[in-house]
Amino acid sequence: MADFRAPSAWPERLVKRWEAPVGAGHASPVVAGSRLVVHTRQGEDEVVAAFDLESGKALWRDRHPAPYTMNPAARGHGPGPKSTPAIADGRVFTLGITGILSALDLATGKVLWRTPAAGTLPLYGTATSPIVDGTAVIAFMGGHDRGALTAFDAATGEVRWRWEGDGPGYATPILATLAGTRQLVTQSQGRVLGLDAGTGRLLWEIPFTTNFDQNSVTPMIVNGLVVYSGLENGTTAVRITRAGSGYTAERVWHNAEVSMYMSSPALVDGRLIGLSHRNRGQFFALEPATGTTLWLTRGREADNASLLAAGSHLLIGTSNAELIVARPNGEGLQEVRRYQMADSAVWAHPAVSGQRLIVKDADTLIVWTLP
Repeated sequence: MADFRAPSAWPERLVKRWEAPVGAGHASPVVAGSRLVVHTRQGEDEVVAAFDLESGKALWRDRHPAPYTMNPAARGHGPGPKSTPAIADGRVFTLGITGILSALDLATGKVLWRTPAAGTLPLYGTATSPIVDGTAVIAFMGGHDRGALTAFDAATGEVRWRWEGDGPGYATPILATLAGTRQLVTQSQGRVLGLDAGTGRLLWEIPFTTNFDQNSVTPMIVNGLVVYSGLENGTTAVRITRAGSGYTAERVWHNAEVSMYMSSPALVDGRLIGLSHRNRGQFFALEPATGTTLWLTRGREADNASLLAAGSHLLIGTSNAELIVARPNGEGLQEVRRYQMADSAVWAHPAVSGQRLIVKDADTLIVWTLP
């Protein structure tokens, strides 16, 4: 997103650059230089594939068996994968729906190391994504009631540290310096917590549960506050303080009016903007220092949405395959343009690289040209 500049005028339609059938799944496409990587399912196999971003030429593909039986409650979301790959230092890291963590060479697709499938899974399959921290790759392994937030050596796959205090949620960990300490912050199965990023030591935790154990929203750091939310739990901000070797999460505000479900928020022009699951999908803006609701849309917007901040613009990809270009203001969302991104539902987070919009729908990878 760093090299994207919103145009002065948006065209009536986007131009399709290329598309390729790739398989099922909700993992988001990832760009590294001129390469585009996607993690999908084809039959009983999970597939990691790389393409040339400009031409769409297939560069390499790795596939490995990953049979998976869906929980009937999540059948509508398919058998995954749902975790977005991470790319760093010429390596691609993927986490499959059965908990297989793989490291591949970005140039060739060669498997560098791979962990076996987890013995236990989250109720709805693995969905938290791996992240890279220096020479470590961090992933929440395991499943319901039996998990381990784990740091692996990125080059060898050797375990550096492991925290086994809870099962994984469906949110992705983030890194932040809070109370003078570099921390890993995430939602787990039943908590919001912070670990020392270097050692995995638990620093603080907040009990946090949602109906049907669906902790899915990635926390956000705004002006030193940890903002988190969950199904029917409102939105909350806490400040992490330190006294000696102890850490405390002190509530700063709680807004019961908006609750996020699977969609994580964005910060645009000092406003915290997200999608509440209420009223069948309702966009909102909060004042991040106080949690005050600035505005709410009428509702029925989408089942899910991916929010991308682009300067003063907001690019919203909805699950019904629309891209909404909007300017948030003091009264709501000023819609600039609305485009159709795909012919089927889009649950994977779209990616933007330069003037390219990359979309993964039900089974196809699509690259559009932005103006």
